[in-house]
Order: sequence, then structure tokens, then C-alpha cells
Amino acid sequence: MTDIQRILKAKQPLTLSGVPAGFQPWLLADLARAAPKRAVYIAPDDLAMQAVADAATWFAPELQVIRIPAWDCLPYDRASPSLRSASERLAGLHALAAAPRGPQLVIVTIGALLQRTLTPFRIRQLVAHLAPGERIAITKLTEQLQANGYVRTDTVHDAGEYAVRGGIVDLFPGGAELGLRLDFFGDEIETVRSFDPVDQRTIAPVGSFTLLPASEALLDAESIKRFRSRYRETFGATATGDPLYQAVSDGRRLTGMEHWLPLFEERLVPLFDHIGGDALYIRDAGVTGAAQSRLEAIRDYHANRVQAKGSDPGSYRPLDPATLYLDDAEWSGAIAARPIHITSPFHEPESETVLDFGVDAARDFAPERAQNANVYDAVAVHIDNLRKAKKKIIIASYSPGARERLSGLLTDHKAGALTTADSWQEAQGVAASGTVALVVLPLDHGFAAPDVALLTEQDMLG
Repeated sequence: MTDIQRILKAKQPLTLSGVPAGFQPWLLADLARAAPKRAVYIAPDDLAMQAVADAATWFAPELQVIRIPAWDCLPYDRASPSLRSASERLAGLHALAAAPRGPQLVIVTIGALLQRTLTPFRIRQLVAHLAPGERIAITKLTEQLQANGYVRTDTVHDAGEYAVRGGIVDLFPGGAELGLRLDFFGDEIETVRSFDPVDQRTIAPVGSFTLLPASEALLDAESIKRFRSRYRETFGATATGDPLYQAVSDGRRLTGMEHWLPLFEERLVPLFDHIGGDALYIRDAGVTGAAQSRLEAIRDYHANRVQAKGSDPGSYRPLDPATLYLDDAEWSGAIAARPIHITSPFHEPESETVLDFGVDAARDFAPERAQNANVYDAVAVHIDNLRKAKKKIIIASYSPGARERLSGLLTDHKAGALTTADSWQEAQGVAASGTVALVVLPLDHGFAAPDVALLTEQDMLG
């Protein structure tokens, strides 16, 4: 049985040792390809999520990557999550509703996993599909956008924004890479075209598009009615003078209102409900500590708000943490309910619960840098040693220009034959002949596997 098959068939969580950070995207891409439905990677923070998302598709170009971040604000904050964060979160939840059409890797942070969200039914209910030829008044569309969390601006630059100029509506739906420009003729959408939000130039016609909310806290009539009723039930009739209650009653968005999301919705569910069954779960070794830190932070921020409310009544009325977040018992139960395999950069002896991949972090040239020695000479020596060990050698740069400069420097320091490659498959083919493959890959640190060594600019230059 191969290592991948053993992971897929495991009924109990395994420790996947010998998996340094640079090797994770390759391993996760292979696991997503082999998974019966989808693979889910739980990252300890946003940086780890972004690193895997950026590199995984290079190892598997056909891979669909879905990112679901947590709100990028503190628990019980007065600030709202950013439009980009909220839009990306809702776009990810919407993508999970469809059956995967190919290999799919879902990347979530532990913060996102510990936070309750809208139900799958509610997400489907909020999605609108628009196309040229459909009739909708501009005033009706802007009201819908405003209720769904979009912010009106003069010029659209980011997800969750919209602008109106006469009979033209620019908007940037969540999950889209480009903005959309809707040209109206009366109450009819005459054309829809994509545009670059950087220079505002129109790019190409669009046949139809999916319009997702830009916020989980919605201001439709039912949500407002529900909020008003529950706010009075939770905090008493005297709370009706609070600025939050007044703003929502008037249909106005107030900064930070998302922290009262449970009052707007019939119910909220854990993210696991969206992911569904038959998913293959993998979590970073740092997730355990990150989860505990997050749960402690939630309790601390709530306690501070409760204490402040006692000294200044009506200033901020926090909801119970269990209404918006999972507690320790629920998180422990979620882990126990499914095998969630753990990756670790350290090696462990193989056993029934440990599978060691035998991969190390790439050679670090920090000692040479500390001694002001010539790093490129040391790299050339390292490349020669790898060749003698019959390993395929791949060196990654962040951009084509950086790759070109690195190629010249390595040639000057007699590193041997070098050839550029534009894909993982091509790189392995080039490296198999003893030539160093130079690639463009957004990877901070490389790895040394039994048959291939991948070195990055950061490994060499810091």
C-alpha cells in the first residue's frame, strides 16, 4: 500500500512526519488528487493558508483551491471584517455547495473553523444569477447590493464595492478576479463586461455572473425584524436606545454589526456542515496551539466587554461566545468525530499511527551569510553534492526576472548545467538528466526528498 492510499484508508488520525513547510503544498496537491471528494487543509494562520494556496496549483495545475479565511478583525471588536475578507469567505462557502468537478483542495484557517457561519441553505438562498437581457431597475439593484453588504464608492477597486454612474453600474462580486460593468438601457441589463479595477479599463463581454453577498450580516426585511426581536429578548427593552439597534432598525449598516450575527439569522452552523462528509482532513502541527490561543482570546475579549459593560452600561452588549464561536468541547468533539491527520516537520519512527515521508527542510545557507562568505560558491558546492547523490535538483525564484539573475550568478560560480522550466512536470524531466531546473514558484522554503531537492531564493539569500 502506498503512503497516499494508507492515508486515504485510515480510520484514525495519523501523524505525517517528515513533512517540512515547503513540502506541504506538493503533498496536499497529491492528496487532493487522490481524495474521493475533497481534501481539507487546516492552517494555523492566514500566512500559512496563503503559502499553500499560492504553491499547490503549481504542483497540480488542475487543482481547484478554495480558501475560507476567518474575519480579519478581533473577536468582539468595534470594527467589521474587511470587504475582501468577508467576500472571500462567502465565495468559498458558495463554492463548497457544488460537487467537486475535479481535484479540490479546501484551505481554512483555524480561526475560520472555530467560527459559526450561515447555513448552506441560506448561502444558496442569497445567491443571484444575472445576465444581459434581464430586467431589474438600477434602484432595485443598488438596494439589493446595499442590503447584502456592498459599499458604494466613487470608483470600484476591491471586492464588495459598487459604483453608479448614470446608466452604468460597476461592481466587484465576491470570488471574482475582475470587476463587472453593467450597462443598463432603462430597466434592462444591456451588456455585462469585465474590467480591471486597477486601471478601470474594460476587458471582455461576460455572458452571465453570480452575485454573492459581501457580508454575512444582511439587512433584508426579515433579518432586520429578527434582529430587533432578538436584541430586545437578549438585552431587554431598555436596549432599544442603543446606536446598533437604532441603525439596524433604520436599515443602516453600522461598523462592527457582524459581531451580532446570531441575532440576524435563524441559526448558524459550524464550517464542517458546509464541507460535508467523505472529506480528507489534514492539519498543520501548529493548529493545536493556535486553536487554544484563539479560544482563550475569545474568552478574554468577551470577559473584557462584560466587565466594561458593568462600568458603562449600554456601551457594548456582547453576545455569549457560544452563539458565534465553537467552544472547547465542540472543537474537541469535531476532532474526535473524524480522522484529522497532522503534518509535522520532525521525523518519528513509523508505527500504526505514524507515517514518515523522509523529507527534510532544504539546506539553509544562514551560516555562510553570517560569516560573509560567498553564498553562491556554497550553493555551487551543494549542487555538486546533490548531483553526486543522484538527486533531481530544482531551484525556485519568485519572478522570471529573479530567475534570470540567479541563472547568471550560478553560471558565473560554475554551478553546472542550468535550464529553465515552466511546470513541475517539466522541471522533474529536466532535473532527471542531471541539469538544474530553474523555475518560478511562490515558495518561501524548499525541501530535500529522497529523490528530489528543491531549493528557493529565500533558502539561499534569506
